[in-house]
Amino acid sequence: MSKLAAAKAKAALLSTASCAAVAVGLAWPSIGHAADADGAAVLEEVLVYAERREQRLQEVSISASVFSGDELIRKGVVNVHDIQQISPSLAINTYNRSTYINIRGVGIAQSAPTSSPGVAFYIDGTLIPHEFFIDASFYDIASVEVLRGPQGTLSGQNSTGGAVYVRTPDPAFSKYSAKGSFTAGNYGKFSGTVAANAGFSDNVALRLAAAHDERDSFSTNLARDDIQPGDMNLDAVRASLAIRTSDDRLKINLRGEYFDSESDNNAVKNRLDPNPDPFEISEDARSIQNRDGYRLSGEVRYDITDAVQGRAVISWQDAETFDQTDGDRTSTALPRPPGSNTGRISNALTGMETLITEVNFLSIGESSLQWVVGGFYMDETIPVNLLRDNFHTVEFVSSSSTIQTEADNTSKSLFGQVNYRVSDQFEILAGARHSWDRQHYTRFQLPGPPIVPFADVQKSREWTGKLGVNYHMNEQTLVYLTASKGYKAGGVNLTANTPNFGPETNFVYELGVKTEFLDRRLRVNGNVFYSDYRDIQLSSLFNALPVTQNAAKGESYGAELEIAGRFDELGFNLGVGYLDATFKGDGICLTNTNAMTPTVPTPPAPAVPCPGGTETVPDGRSLPFSPEWTINAGVEYNIAIGGEMTLTPRVQWSYIARQVATPFPSFQTVVPGRNVFDARLTLDVNENISIEGYMTNFTDKTYIAAQVQNSSSADGGIIYGAPRQYGIRFVAKMGE
Repeated sequence: MSKLAAAKAKAALLSTASCAAVAVGLAWPSIGHAADADGAAVLEEVLVYAERREQRLQEVSISASVFSGDELIRKGVVNVHDIQQISPSLAINTYNRSTYINIRGVGIAQSAPTSSPGVAFYIDGTLIPHEFFIDASFYDIASVEVLRGPQGTLSGQNSTGGAVYVRTPDPAFSKYSAKGSFTAGNYGKFSGTVAANAGFSDNVALRLAAAHDERDSFSTNLARDDIQPGDMNLDAVRASLAIRTSDDRLKINLRGEYFDSESDNNAVKNRLDPNPDPFEISEDARSIQNRDGYRLSGEVRYDITDAVQGRAVISWQDAETFDQTDGDRTSTALPRPPGSNTGRISNALTGMETLITEVNFLSIGESSLQWVVGGFYMDETIPVNLLRDNFHTVEFVSSSSTIQTEADNTSKSLFGQVNYRVSDQFEILAGARHSWDRQHYTRFQLPGPPIVPFADVQKSREWTGKLGVNYHMNEQTLVYLTASKGYKAGGVNLTANTPNFGPETNFVYELGVKTEFLDRRLRVNGNVFYSDYRDIQLSSLFNALPVTQNAAKGESYGAELEIAGRFDELGFNLGVGYLDATFKGDGICLTNTNAMTPTVPTPPAPAVPCPGGTETVPDGRSLPFSPEWTINAGVEYNIAIGGEMTLTPRVQWSYIARQVATPFPSFQTVVPGRNVFDARLTLDVNENISIEGYMTNFTDKTYIAAQVQNSSSADGGIIYGAPRQYGIRFVAKMGE
């Protein structure tokens, strides 16, 4: 898709969405709660779609956190990264274009064209295999589901850690409505989202949405006024068309979206910078991160009979990103003697073209036997051009060389699951999946030598599945016991003379309970689990370049508890996750990322120490990105102040414990624990208009959000979390 065509498409959609919003009036879902037959406030019913059908969260034997679009707004979640503040056992780290999602310590080793995520991410039921669309699509949200534990017997791609499902609103038939939200705050914050629904008839409906989000950097670049890493500027548009037949047997939903994001990349503090201010950096080279792309998808559902439905999904994703960083993160251009490691500038142009199809057949209705079978196919091409200026590794000795690479990946699978209600109280379930994965990677240099062309292929296949027993004690309480196995495909390392890495597997055993008390005023969901994590894919360094290899074994056990309550005007929530995740048994030799020694990592021979520059990961050491505690809590109170007006103060707190980025803890790899407090005050003028004042991190806590270990600087760097932010948000609706 050309830049000109993309720009025209974006402008047309944005104009249409904006005009529709003005014509119909602005809208936003009210921040409210459900009521029982007597009019008393109760908790809203929570629905999930993880099993390809609409179900109550309390009836599904999956450990999950589910949030409606209204709840996300109320809790101040404005991007994917914020979800970890309200969901236990979830850790999300972001650097450059990469978003690392880990659940219960299981996730992604590194962002590479030939790596698969351990946590699958979906938008409107379509897998997003890489990070391009994750944050860019997070606006006009209907719900978010965070599923903990292996997934794969019901849909999409297999995963070892879990899955995140993001749903946007479907077009509503025979209804015209619009909504809008506009935010202004410090650090030059300005954002707006508009959406309009046109239900032309009982059979055709259209929904348009557009978003703009901009903000200045939290940091100041002392070396150059014109470059301020850490800023943000995003435009995105989405269109959804829904069609159904008069008998409601055939339903078609077509979606298209486009995004364009421009920034000066991440603000990374050089660890050796003598300036103690965490939000002052000095970089003389230009940092850039420009992304754009589009996604098209179509979903067809057809009721073959009154008991069987067929479903087909097809999606095409096309995106491109250009990244450039000041590798030495200093205010001067260091000289490059022959063979030296200065890391002056590191940049890359990365594309992604992905075709995804999925076909399901599933039961519908109220039968005691519920089932789903299906197939999944993905074919993606990821070209990467590495444009290096004084790149520092021995392997790429040519200054200002262009390294062209391409990854061609395919994934195929067949899957199915059966749930059988033996009696009113007992239910059994069984699911299975077989996956075939292939990663092919090629690399060469233009215009030619000295680099030697390199190509390799990694194939993986695996059986996975799930077994479980559900006991419905009564209409309010479910007790479940499950055993599941997840799988993540192996892949090809991006440097020559390093072995491919094999697949990893995760066996999880979980006992949980879901219950509601006091006429649905109090909801308590909890579970305990044990995880047997094998052939863990870990990121290491070889010649200062990231490689992935399989560690021996890890295990974890833990518990999660989520409580939500609504008593008249008082609402509160609590989420707690405990995790003990460690390596087990005799480890393998890994390059210690703190030492940066260019030694090929090899498995140790019996009774022989690791080769120079490598270390054995000892038994009992913590798995990366596995905080022991994740806690979130919030309380709000609705105050009637006359007429239709209501004032709602809300305070919330989140805590994420210490975690490490690699198996070798040090000041370079440890992310300390942090407490973050947010507050907001919402005035609902009436059911159509509300005004909110907010303050995030109101204690102005300075904390490390991520530790960077990369190939451009031997010492890496530090990304600090957002300081105190405050602002005002105006929302309005009509016809919702």
